[in-house]
Amino acid sequence: MSTRHPDSSTVLGGSLLLAHPSLKDDNFKHTVILVASHDNDGAMGVVLNRPLEKNLGDLSEEFASGALAGVPLFAGGPVQPAQVILCVWRPHPENDGFQLMFGIDPERATELLNEEGVHMRAFLGYAGWTGGQLEEEMQRDTWVVSPLVADLLDDSPDEQLWRDLLSQIDD
Repeated sequence: MSTRHPDSSTVLGGSLLLAHPSLKDDNFKHTVILVASHDNDGAMGVVLNRPLEKNLGDLSEEFASGALAGVPLFAGGPVQPAQVILCVWRPHPENDGFQLMFGIDPERATELLNEEGVHMRAFLGYAGWTGGQLEEEMQRDTWVVSPLVADLLDDSPDEQLWRDLLSQIDD
């Protein structure tokens, strides 16, 4: 399995991090992380493949009767596990790609929910790294970098996603 080692100037925001098969940390074993931001100060992202088998409406009264009640809920990571983070993606209007909106407020999410092609997930918590920490982990082969493909976000929300993505990486 080849792992891509970005140099220190590479920005990983918008990429996927796949936990290396040898990673034993229960917080991240067999995870797929969507990196939302990455710079010299650190990085943050959410785990895409830990569904909680609940919807946002099951979380609180605030969401129970609203338009976002049916949004699937995922364990986003070990940092601030009570924080709700909304993530939306939709086809990009001007090219074959897609637009990702991370950490949007509930009002904006409600507006977007009715648009054609919009997909939404809610995450409890996130994965976070201090400045240089992610780069050090990359050098230790903790993570495998994979490009983000919109169709993958619609596919299997569990450990199968990790397996599918790893199988697509060139040896």
